[in-house]
Amino acid sequence: MRRAHSMPFGAEIGPEGVRFALWAPTAERVALVLDGTEHPLDDQGEGWRRLTVPGVRAGARYGYRIDGELVVPDPASRFQPEDVSGLSEVIDPAGFPWTDEGWAGRPFEEAVIYECHVGTATPEGTYAALGQRLEALRNLGVTAIELLPLADFKGTRNWGYDGVLPYAPDSAYGTPDDLRRLVDRAHGLGLMVFIDVVYNHFGPAGNYLHAYAKTFFTERHQTPWGAGINFDGKTSGQVVRDYFVHNALYWLEEFHVDGLRFDAVHAILDDSDKHFLAELAERIRGAYPHRPVHLMLENEANQARWLERDEAGTPRLHSAQWADDTHHGWHILLTGEDSGYYESFSDKPAAHLARSLAEGFAYQGEPFKTLDNHPRGEASGHLPPSAFVTFLQNHDQVGNRALGERLSHLADPDRLALARAGLLLSPQIPMLWMGEEWSASTPFLFFVDFAPDEELNKAVRDGRRREFKSFAAFADEEKAKTIPDPTAEETFRRSTLDWAERERSPHREVLADTTALLHLRQREVVPLTMTAWQGGTYALPRPDVIDVTWSFAGGTLRFVGVFGGEAYTLPRPPGRVIWRSPAVTEGENGSLVLPAWSGLFVKEVR
Repeated sequence: MRRAHSMPFGAEIGPEGVRFALWAPTAERVALVLDGTEHPLDDQGEGWRRLTVPGVRAGARYGYRIDGELVVPDPASRFQPEDVSGLSEVIDPAGFPWTDEGWAGRPFEEAVIYECHVGTATPEGTYAALGQRLEALRNLGVTAIELLPLADFKGTRNWGYDGVLPYAPDSAYGTPDDLRRLVDRAHGLGLMVFIDVVYNHFGPAGNYLHAYAKTFFTERHQTPWGAGINFDGKTSGQVVRDYFVHNALYWLEEFHVDGLRFDAVHAILDDSDKHFLAELAERIRGAYPHRPVHLMLENEANQARWLERDEAGTPRLHSAQWADDTHHGWHILLTGEDSGYYESFSDKPAAHLARSLAEGFAYQGEPFKTLDNHPRGEASGHLPPSAFVTFLQNHDQVGNRALGERLSHLADPDRLALARAGLLLSPQIPMLWMGEEWSASTPFLFFVDFAPDEELNKAVRDGRRREFKSFAAFADEEKAKTIPDPTAEETFRRSTLDWAERERSPHREVLADTTALLHLRQREVVPLTMTAWQGGTYALPRPDVIDVTWSFAGGTLRFVGVFGGEAYTLPRPPGRVIWRSPAVTEGENGSLVLPAWSGLFVKEVR
């Protein structure tokens, strides 16, 4: 098996040599700098500069000299061995000997996602080291790993959301072939691989597009990171759109990954007749009509329109969205925190949780307090549970805390056990944040590496402290200094998982519980979700009790949870109890008595 994605950008090995192509519409002069020799590139129209050079082999180094001065890397570089400002390397993607020709993917309903950051998932922080952990994840019951963004970023450590070269897997983790080897091994173990990609902005260091392609950006749209990407420009919009569409196809083809997660799509601003998100999904679906490709969104706007299904229940465009509403309901119930975006869920967290479990979104067009009471969300009750990726924590919800605390640092272990069952046995697509399966003791902190740019490092440090100034715990200057320095290597090191603690109590017991729940999910829940979706309902017998039922052609699944107050007596439920909290007892006439912070799941087969 040989896999290479052909695209109009970058360096491509062909029978006549290597074709180099750069779109530089606002540069006057461009020269290819190849292994120390310069080759002038004429404008071939509409800003394109192309040249095929015979005799060039994989491993050659190249860049582009702009207007006789600055040498920049290829914006479609496949590898940057010397970081974002170094020369690009010619890569032969067809040279990797894949062994997964028998891999046919997996249905999304089977997905149990393990979100991880390559640099901190293991002490070594490499693709190779992560590959050695895949068998343990398979045995846990995970069926997919999701890698935080890999696009080349400035320095040696970063969450990945400051990437500037989206085609170049960062060299801090290994070579492109090391990443291919990770995917190949995952497929051999029956695991899917998803990659998080960022199409809404570029990082603050190492982006040179402004030097030769100013029209890649537009002042018509402003984002939290500055001028918006020009997805709807009259003269350059299609080139910009193609740049990102090909990036998605590149990961899916050259690296044979099974799906992508698109970061913060609400920040992709586009006034075109056809929004970029629609074109992106349509072109991916068109390229792989018979291959299961799973496309996930992060979308604060909760727009159900992107998740619609056809008559057969197949996603027309995108497969699923990260279900923040479900997370917020669980988090408030577990921690009592009600500031920031939690405020809009704090009035009735159990009710919000119940609706999001049954229907996908808690807010489906109602006024949202955190948005000055503007409506948020669209009707979502018609969508199947597989349209929503649910979680108790993720990289954002942990890492955006000042001290990077995991939920297990904040919540009572017994209450967290109920939430864990609620997550892993509900029919939505569950996602675990790396280490969550054993309640890892390590934090996950915010970290970057912009050295030697100390001015940018200082701006990041100061901005991080300002961000938390409104919190009482960090209000004064001395308290603010307790926030870990995001630019310090020690902050990164503290975030690295300690896999050895899986064998120690209490982590060992949490790991055993997670494993048992995931195996139960595979036996009891997945067979239901593979049948046609018929709808979800919920009831609130008390403000602190939820009763959710999901109906499928194959039967129903019901979750009853009690989050406070006195014990709740549930009349004998039809069907079979497949899981219940240890504290649940039997009452009269087959009833079940659920004390505070307990629950159960009941399955009824048709």
